[in-house]
Amino acid sequence: MSSKLIAPSILAADFANLQRDVEMVNESEADWFHIDIMDGVFVPNISFGMPVLQAIAQHAKKTIDVHLMIVDPDKYIKTFADLGSDVLTVHYEACTHLHRTLQAIKAEDMKAGVALNPHTNVNVLEDTIKDIDLVCIMSVNPGFGGQSFIENTYSKVKQLKDLITRKGASTQIEIDGGVTNKNAKQLVDAGADVLVAGSYVFKSNTQKETIKDLKAIANS
Repeated sequence: MSSKLIAPSILAADFANLQRDVEMVNESEADWFHIDIMDGVFVPNISFGMPVLQAIAQHAKKTIDVHLMIVDPDKYIKTFADLGSDVLTVHYEACTHLHRTLQAIKAEDMKAGVALNPHTNVNVLEDTIKDIDLVCIMSVNPGFGGQSFIENTYSKVKQLKDLITRKGASTQIEIDGGVTNKNAKQLVDAGADVLVAGSYVFKSNTQKETIKDLKAIANS
């Protein structure tokens, strides 16, 4: 069985010490950098844009997993590829022509991800699942870090896992929001492959240890 991945969410990092926090992730047992791009339209918050991503990419030594919480993501696919994104995730709710968007992401040599808001049923991916490399299940409402985990997530992950298996797809399942050592094992047991952890990692006094422990729990 493939190893379960930990992706610290840079949204929760200390922006005044961003390089330090990026180096910490580099030196830790984390697998990916998870980077949220918000436009203040699709979600009620603005995070950071291209120059900050570019700065992170210059120092990051691990997979860069970019989560676009923006309207009209198609306009920026090439830009994010040029900035060094390895995985580009768009929101199902923001894409009118999802299949075309997925093809455009892959054409830029990135893995294509689709994020689902808490209220969106996994069945909407029935027709595209084989074209999707990663599905990001939002386990909080997107827009702000530090929110409480939505309990319905477990059954949603199981449903998605069933869909992936039924269709013979090789899609990874990522969980974003409220992940801690308390729910990591249950999420992995339900079918999760990648755990995004923001506040839980960056608010810890022993960040590398917290990542190490989370990775151990996820792979136990």
